[in-house]
Amino acid sequence: MNMLTVRDIDLNSKKVIMRVDFNVPVKNGKITDDTRITAALPTIKYAIDHNAKVILLSHLGRPKNGPDQEFSLKPVAERLNELMPSLVSFVEDTRGESVNKAVENLQQGHILLIENTRFEKGEEKNDTDLAKYWAGLADIHINDAFGTAHRAHSSNVGIASYIPSVAGFLMEKEIKFLSKVTYEPEHPYVVVLGGAKVSDKINVINHLLEKADKILIGGAMMFTFLKAQGKNIGSSRYEADKVDFARELLEKAASKNVEIVLPVDSTVAKKLEAGTENRLVSIDDGIEEGWMGLDIGPETIKLFSEKLSGARTIIWNGPMGVFEIPDFSYGTKEIAKRISSMTTKETITVVGGGDSAAAAEEFGMAQMFSHVSTGGGASLEYLEGITLPGIASISQKKNLGIRKFILAGNWKMNKTPSQAAEFACTIVPKLQEFKKITSVLCVPFTALERVSEYVDRTHVFTGAQNMYHESSGAFTGEVSACMLKDISVDYVILGHSERRHIFHEGDELINQKVLKALDEGLIPILCVGEQLQDREDNLTFNIIELQVKKGLKNVSANDLQKVVIAYEPVWAIGTGKVASPEQAQQVHEFIRELIAKLYSRQAADGITILYGGSVSESNYLGLFLKKDIDGGLVGGASLKQSFVNLASIMDSLIE
Repeated sequence: MNMLTVRDIDLNSKKVIMRVDFNVPVKNGKITDDTRITAALPTIKYAIDHNAKVILLSHLGRPKNGPDQEFSLKPVAERLNELMPSLVSFVEDTRGESVNKAVENLQQGHILLIENTRFEKGEEKNDTDLAKYWAGLADIHINDAFGTAHRAHSSNVGIASYIPSVAGFLMEKEIKFLSKVTYEPEHPYVVVLGGAKVSDKINVINHLLEKADKILIGGAMMFTFLKAQGKNIGSSRYEADKVDFARELLEKAASKNVEIVLPVDSTVAKKLEAGTENRLVSIDDGIEEGWMGLDIGPETIKLFSEKLSGARTIIWNGPMGVFEIPDFSYGTKEIAKRISSMTTKETITVVGGGDSAAAAEEFGMAQMFSHVSTGGGASLEYLEGITLPGIASISQKKNLGIRKFILAGNWKMNKTPSQAAEFACTIVPKLQEFKKITSVLCVPFTALERVSEYVDRTHVFTGAQNMYHESSGAFTGEVSACMLKDISVDYVILGHSERRHIFHEGDELINQKVLKALDEGLIPILCVGEQLQDREDNLTFNIIELQVKKGLKNVSANDLQKVVIAYEPVWAIGTGKVASPEQAQQVHEFIRELIAKLYSRQAADGITILYGGSVSESNYLGLFLKKDIDGGLVGGASLKQSFVNLASIMDSLIE
């Protein structure tokens, strides 16, 4: 995946709202295992080391009726403050005035933990208002909670709908390892499955049959498979309604040459409790009625160890027995020891979260595996090949493909020729550093020739702000396309809102200019956009459709490849207002789909569409990350150093 991580963005002085997984065990107000807290520390420390203001969101447990002190994150805040002294504050609310004030008072390099997200009934429903509120507290969302990645909640997917979302280090690591074993595992590939129920792992087993070479099955789920083979399992726990499925799965595995290995012996007892009488039985001999299998036996441990030999990829998900009771923990511990001992640069060993992760931690082996996942349900769904909503909502880097990413600066009626030359001398060498984007300086007519000299033999280009559609004649004050070409101009802005609304240029005239620019080898930047009244009257898409259709009239499919479209909401130009990333994306997507209808899908995918309208360093990240926004047509910000900073933002977001 080309997802963005905390390394890809500037966190300095930014407010970041970070989704972490602090769902830790708490007894009598004290945390009994802080593994999930310490796992999040690298991302938190990175953010504060880069001068961010950090707002943390997490759930704890499953409160049923709103706020409940039993599930308060206060003990977590206390533990976090022990780990990061004097940097952590806690607010006992999830939103409202107390939260607003706490965020307002938050200093750079400090941390604010907000109360349990699940005290909000809308959290698990991905409530829009709740997500908007939390998003409004920050500039950037960092998702470092893989354990909730399989759920679309307000604190992960919801917030990511409104502000840029990037992955933290823990999320990045989870995806790195689980992607490797799910999509491109090294062979031989061996999977060790345990736990209680076959039904919990039906989909993952089916998916693994397409990838794995061997599947070793222990835990209580082994008895459903043994029952399917006609073995006597006594009073062992099994799923009667899954016996047929287990039989079918064994047949399917055989047809795919995937070896399914079942236990050959088991430790059995009459009661599920410590200190009870237990004994070892052979599976072929059968288990007596009244006795139940609670762990795998030594012969099975030996068999599984042999089957693991030579593996290059190993996944372990689910304990081999009831490891919480010492009498029945031996099998789980020995298999954990065997798998962890195989960890090398060549052999990846991954523990798939849940009880198996808890067992690895309890046995003191967690650090001996390549990776121990923090997500039980999330890791299982990932192993099934399912796209997890919490991961899908993380912003992706742009891929250099069939369309260009362009940053065009419209200087308007600013800078004398000497001022323009001086500024170009300063910024062109800096813009040259950003090889993944095309930078265009659209300067006044009087400065075009001098600026063109500075961009000569670079990948920075000049653009005019207007032109006339005739080649020559009695058109006082106008400039022709051939005049622009003669001084090495490459781009020309046509139909800018100021030309439309101050100088009353209509769609027909703009279309004539577009056609003439194409005839003379210039690249037209065709501007379209609605006024405030149009938007308030819900006419945005009507206006855009009309302007695009008329502006591109008689433009061939071949010539369309040379056209750039710029969406400029007129109400956001020079006003300080800006379309939200969602509003801008909606219009950009509409334009792209309109091009698909007018021309073809290929033409739509290839055309570059820019956003213009009070673009600044503070809002450009969220705008450019949207999938249909290919750059910016920038006004005021193009007249100063911030134009270079915008180019840097773009370049960092392109793979």
